[in-house]
Amino acid sequence: YEMVPVTGVQTCALPISAGLLFGLGLAISGMTDPARVLGFLDVAGAWDPTLMFVLGGAVVTTFIGYRLVFKRSAPLLDGGFQLPTKQELDGKLLGGAALFGIGWGLSGYCPGPAIASIGGISLPLAAMLVTMVAGWFLARRLG
Repeated sequence: YEMVPVTGVQTCALPISAGLLFGLGLAISGMTDPARVLGFLDVAGAWDPTLMFVLGGAVVTTFIGYRLVFKRSAPLLDGGFQLPTKQELDGKLLGGAALFGIGWGLSGYCPGPAIASIGGISLPLAAMLVTMVAGWFLARRLG
């Protein structure tokens, strides 16, 4: 396989297309509505299993996609795959995952759906986005 030459338009068009697909998928599936997430987490009350099906579809699609992509020696538009090298679980990963889960459960938003929901901005969403960005800056400062 040969690498396809990349133009400036392609450099921007591919991530824009991926973001558009991601945002459309979130909106169509209803995952931009924090009530769906909170309903999924309410297993003792009015449980809403919708999120489980969306996540299941994403896992199946990703599983198949990765199998197809990794049959290639390199991506179409780059010289090589950029894969993580770290494979062990450490305190930073586990702590960050726990904080992410707590924030997701409290707000009903994870970062992707929150950003995709900006078109219908509300005070709770704005507060969540501002504090999410503040958390990123704080995490960088704490190292």
